[in-house]
Amino acid sequence: MRIGMLADVYKPHISGITNYISLSKKYLEADGHEVYIFTFGDNDYQDDETNVIRSQGLPLLDTGYYLSINYGKQAKKLLRTMDLVHVHHPFVSGNMAIRFCQPRGIPIIFTNHTRYDLYAQAYLPGVPEVIGEVALQTFLPTFCKNCDLVIAPSAGMRDVLKHFGVGVPIDVVPNGVDLQPFNQPIEPISREELGFTESDFVLIYVGRLGPEKNLPFLLRAVAGAAQAYGNIRLLLVGGGPEKDNLTDRVKYMKMTEHVKFVGSVEYSQVPSYLMTADAFVTASITEVHPLSIIEAMAAGLPVLGIESPGISDTIKDWVTGFLVENDDLAGFTAKMIRMAVEKEERDQIGKRAKLESEQYAIERTTRLMLERYYSVVAKASFRKGRIRARMTRWLDGFR
Repeated sequence: MRIGMLADVYKPHISGITNYISLSKKYLEADGHEVYIFTFGDNDYQDDETNVIRSQGLPLLDTGYYLSINYGKQAKKLLRTMDLVHVHHPFVSGNMAIRFCQPRGIPIIFTNHTRYDLYAQAYLPGVPEVIGEVALQTFLPTFCKNCDLVIAPSAGMRDVLKHFGVGVPIDVVPNGVDLQPFNQPIEPISREELGFTESDFVLIYVGRLGPEKNLPFLLRAVAGAAQAYGNIRLLLVGGGPEKDNLTDRVKYMKMTEHVKFVGSVEYSQVPSYLMTADAFVTASITEVHPLSIIEAMAAGLPVLGIESPGISDTIKDWVTGFLVENDDLAGFTAKMIRMAVEKEERDQIGKRAKLESEQYAIERTTRLMLERYYSVVAKASFRKGRIRARMTRWLDGFR
């Protein structure tokens, strides 16, 4: 099967979606399929994998995104040969799929990976919340109606899509994670190298340092917990636009002894950093399917988070981690302290978290996705015989 993955942004941009697309491509290719990634960016960038087709666009500052409304000639020609396309960003890539694939009878699958409503609030604070909601209620139902299958990585995200008026059936298929690195001996990063001691209780956050991640809330909780448990430490792994602001905030709070910024690291190093910590923590409520949390669970770490779609689908309170209601700083801080002082309970929760993570193994989720691929291709096969599709493909020979 020839599969086209359509994404508005891809490597070298680092994100959970980028990592998932790359990993999914690897396992689909191992199963004998041809996978092509259609995206935008600098054609001079040297990819570490084959079949990444980039179309030129104008870079949007240092975001990793490129502004474009069309694919290049090579991309268009290749896109026409796909058996199906899988859209990972609905706006630009989704529009390309509707314009170029639908007339040719090529089936379209869409996975909604992102809480676009909450991202709009984080990055466009001056725009009223209702405007973002109205825009999504206008766009998403129509776009999804034009797709052959809509997928949500979690039940919570399915509910969000329904809230925005998406009326078509929505399948829940989790994004997969490569658990193999966590099923073999891992050498942790030295605590001494990080400035920590063996007696410290180390929390870790792995992810983007962006306004949508609610990191000031996390810092306030650590500051509160440190008053009751002085050996608490927070390890922040990742980069992003808020790093300088967060660094200044830590200095202002006189928390430099308790908070360590590592910056961005190679993805292959993440397991070693996770194995250094005692628990994983996040205050984000924008997650759809938090791959970093699943990786933490695979490392045997209990997780502390906030009840929200995606997070609540992944973590079971008092079973694989701890959850608190949104904006409950006191409750968040209290559970953080409990994790610090109740080592036996923490270890038991970590063991359950590791077992729970197995359902997200990329091998399993790839099989689930392939079942959907085959089903969609079979159901859509008749469309290629329609006059419009045949005529469009005939005209392609002259373009």
